Amino acid sequence: MLHVRNQQASPHAATARAADPPPAVADDGARARRKERDPFFDNAKYLAIVLVAISHAWTPLRDDSRAASALYTFVFTFHMPAFVLIAGYFSRSFTARPDQLKRLITGVGVPYLVFEVLYILFARAGWGGGDSDLPLSLLDPYYLTWFLVALFIWRLTSPVWRVVRAPLPVALAVACIASMSPHFGNDLNIQRVLQFLPYFVIGMLMRREHFTWMRRTEVRVLAVPVLLLALAVSYWSVPRLDQSWLYRTNSAQEMGEAAWAGPVMTLAMFGAGLLLTVAFLSLVPTRHTWYTTLGAGTIFGYLLHGFVIKASRWWDWYDVDGIDSPAGVAVVTAVGAVVVTLLCTAPVRRLLRPLVEPSMDWAFRQPPPARQGGERAVGDGPLGERAASERRTVNAGG
Repeated sequence: MLHVRNQQASPHAATARAADPPPAVADDGARARRKERDPFFDNAKYLAIVLVAISHAWTPLRDDSRAASALYTFVFTFHMPAFVLIAGYFSRSFTARPDQLKRLITGVGVPYLVFEVLYILFARAGWGGGDSDLPLSLLDPYYLTWFLVALFIWRLTSPVWRVVRAPLPVALAVACIASMSPHFGNDLNIQRVLQFLPYFVIGMLMRREHFTWMRRTEVRVLAVPVLLLALAVSYWSVPRLDQSWLYRTNSAQEMGEAAWAGPVMTLAMFGAGLLLTVAFLSLVPTRHTWYTTLGAGTIFGYLLHGFVIKASRWWDWYDVDGIDSPAGVAVVTAVGAVVVTLLCTAPVRRLLRPLVEPSMDWAFRQPPPARQGGERAVGDGPLGERAASERRTVNAGG
């Protein structure tokens, strides 16, 4: 959710090109009836996208406010893992059928191409400061478009993880190897693709009962002190930990560390991210709320809020006295939450649907008639935005 292409991993590290979730269609055929959406996942996606936006809004405050830096570290530890885990959960039924590939192309591939170009043109227009001469490279995702590339690759690998005997250990091994391999290059932001992979795989391994377990009273009660402790640790770590580890953009050597530190930090960050993701999801309401419908538009909030974030930094909106004070941090937080909420609303989605969720039937062959009783994938979109969720909701109240 995240950072500019030329962000440096650390003061003594090599430059790394970095950056910072998305849709499916209704049931195939007129005979299929759209299932009821599960409000739990829409609520989770909305709350997660708010965390993404406010963490980006905090970025310019980190150097002058330890509190803002601690909040940034705390949220960054789990907001991306939560999105990736949910994406993996909605990829359980992906088998690369023609209709699924079509949705993958139109719901992830095409939006990547569109917004990669739009963000680069936005920078070239003179609003990007030092990025005004940014080259156009579709192999080098700019800013937050990296997630669409990663999601495209992860989803294509979904069938592999269903046949591997030990998918999670294998995915963790892949992430560890990537974390100490400085020669992978920057194409497709491959380090992030591989280092975040375990969250996608564990999402694929999850079932409804796992989310129900998270709703147990004892889990929810424990979630609060866990999150508070994590916030305290984040505050303690600010002057002690290189925040570049959070981005998974570089190998350990590129950050000036020994190779062995890569696997150690990969496993530590995976454990911390998973624990806080569980704590976060355990507190997500399962009932319909005022923001439930906004969860169906998180792809819009995700892709569009980056323009506001970029503009705020390029046009020096943070050059205000007291912006790094507690009151200033609170105002920045509120503005970030309001902006991304507005970008998820129905009017914005109707206006920009051709860019974000294009209808491209003209580009594909017509599929043969579906057989009666054939399998339908659950959540074929990146995060199940337009795909129907399972009929049942999480049993526990919220």
